[in-house]
Amino acid sequence: MSSPESFEERRERQQQRLLELGSRSTKRFINLDGAVYRDGVLPARAKELLGLVASMVLRCEDCIKYHLTRCHREGVETAELIEALDVALIVGGSIVIPHYRRALEHWESLSDEEPPARRDR
Repeated sequence: MSSPESFEERRERQQQRLLELGSRSTKRFINLDGAVYRDGVLPARAKELLGLVASMVLRCEDCIKYHLTRCHREGVETAELIEALDVALIVGGSIVIPHYRRALEHWESLSDEEPPARRDR
């Protein structure tokens, strides 16, 4: 398993390259994605949990790690995370179990660190 830092560094490097080479449509989508997860009627932390559940059901490992990191930064507690992962398990079925295991492992590696100050996407 890669460390949270190496995942974030790799993702940031890849994201910058995507923004350099991407079309206007790509950049608009990326901007929309960032805007959707900001505080609104639903707080950002709830939106990140929703994104995590969707990522678990879709079985996207990078998305799962990303939303776990964002949940950690938003101050989500482990008990809240477990409830969200249980929703993903019910919706996605047993195929989600390996992703649930890896999500817990990644969460624990994040939880070993002090949560960074909340920042905008």
